[in-house]
Amino acid sequence: MAGTARSQSPEWMEEHLPAAFEALARLSPRIIHYKVCSTFDSAPHTGSIGKAIDIASRFVPEDWSPSIVGAPHLGRWQVFGNLFAAAGGARYRIDRHPTMSRHPVTPMQESDLRLHLKAQTERTILGIDIAAMARGEAEAEREAARAERAVTFIDVADDVSQRAAGRLVWEGAGEGIFSASSSGLQYALVAHWRETGLLPRQAPSFPPAPAVERLLVLSGSCSPVTAEQIARAEEAGFAAIRLDVEAATDPMRQEAEVARVLEAAATAFATQQGVVVYAAKTVDDPAFVTLKQRAGSDPESFSAAQDAIGRTLGAIAAKAVPAFDLKRIVVAGGDTSGRVLESVPVIALEVAHPLGRGAPICRCHATEDVFEGLQVVLKGGQLGQPRLFVDALTGSA
Repeated sequence: MAGTARSQSPEWMEEHLPAAFEALARLSPRIIHYKVCSTFDSAPHTGSIGKAIDIASRFVPEDWSPSIVGAPHLGRWQVFGNLFAAAGGARYRIDRHPTMSRHPVTPMQESDLRLHLKAQTERTILGIDIAAMARGEAEAEREAARAERAVTFIDVADDVSQRAAGRLVWEGAGEGIFSASSSGLQYALVAHWRETGLLPRQAPSFPPAPAVERLLVLSGSCSPVTAEQIARAEEAGFAAIRLDVEAATDPMRQEAEVARVLEAAATAFATQQGVVVYAAKTVDDPAFVTLKQRAGSDPESFSAAQDAIGRTLGAIAAKAVPAFDLKRIVVAGGDTSGRVLESVPVIALEVAHPLGRGAPICRCHATEDVFEGLQVVLKGGQLGQPRLFVDALTGSA
């Protein structure tokens, strides 16, 4: 299950998550995967992963709760409990990462995920590291974690530890477990399933993506990775329209701002194939700085402003798709992606074409015909090649 809880308060989570967890638990799955970011950014006051685990414990058999965050394919590694992430060709401990250490809502200030999560839950937190795997002690440590019903981080640093992590979870699922993990859990399980023959060793192939006539990109990301993608798109002829974040966060001006952006997009599409609408490019962007100053030290105020920006971009998407007969859109920013999808009548996504690691082109299933079959790319701030937006327009053929 992936959703927008990572940008919400513990009170919101208490109101909305129990029904979702209960519905999933009634299916008696072997694993309930609560999808979190591969950078594990979270805080006690916003997007508390610990709070989600505590709520889930009411509906899942009392057992250990494994967590896999490392995903080498995405430039994420966890070693001795500490998370590392790539940026600009270099690798950083997550609390020294040039973007995640300065995340606008939940900056990562601790790389040891056991210590980071300890501020969010009173549950016992343990880890199974690569040394234990190498010594053949991982299974014994797993059973000790089960005895303590502990949240247990499992290191993933390479293909070998990834397969081992998948095996530890799959063989230790018992009557059903809850796992707050990144897509690293999926990578690990698939690696184990391929090794044991539960899946073919060769992954299925998807057809290359064809070009589209026009493309709209909506960005609420402040990542340097996204900023470079916007720059490459502008170099390739995309029109760039800056969202007025002051207007977007003012209920009295929001509708007018949506209309202004749509008018600017209509003008741009008359001569250009690509349009990027963005709120800010980095955390040093004047628009972001002004918004942060206005919110002051109140994290809830700033989170509400971020939410309003995401929903304004969602309102733009809801009107732009039918107005410009769009067949494909891109949304940049993890939180923004959730808010945009909640603003349109889309009920399910299906992978259609490859595009970038962690950012495939998906086909929408919707309650309204105009959105049925719409293709979307939901791109986390840290993900995607520099020409991702350009590639989304021209196709991957």
